[in-house]
Amino acid sequence: MTQFQKISLLLLRLSLGWLFFYAGITKVLNPAWSAAGYLKGAKTFVEFYQWLASPGILPAVDFVNEWGLTLLGLSLIFGVFVQLSSILGAVLMLLYYLPILDFPYPNPYSYLVDEHIIYALVLLLFASLRAGRVWGLENWCSNLPICSKFPRLRKWLG
Repeated sequence: MTQFQKISLLLLRLSLGWLFFYAGITKVLNPAWSAAGYLKGAKTFVEFYQWLASPGILPAVDFVNEWGLTLLGLSLIFGVFVQLSSILGAVLMLLYYLPILDFPYPNPYSYLVDEHIIYALVLLLFASLRAGRVWGLENWCSNLPICSKFPRLRKWLG
């Protein structure tokens, strides 16, 4: 990988990391925030999203949403566990995409593809390129004694 490619990948990882971190931490810090409105407005897979919005499930959905975004952002910013967090983040982006999809329009200004699809694809790119190894903490973490003791941990470090 050239120096320009490494810098570009780092800047993309940091900017997307900040975007996810900020989206998550503002939800964590806002006690009134809930995914209920988003889920109840689902246009596809309505029954599934209505189930996620049910009173018994919604607190868990809110928790996973808030902390999933926050931790995904931190993972990308610090460049650690990027492969695992990127794969989980791509799944999360698809879960955001599907309820707003009024096939074939995710919004009035898009046809099939919107920002959630772009985010998911960039996250999959990060996972495939081992982006945490490019000026991230994954190289350092993979050399810690715990990774020697638990070799599977090294796999998820990229």
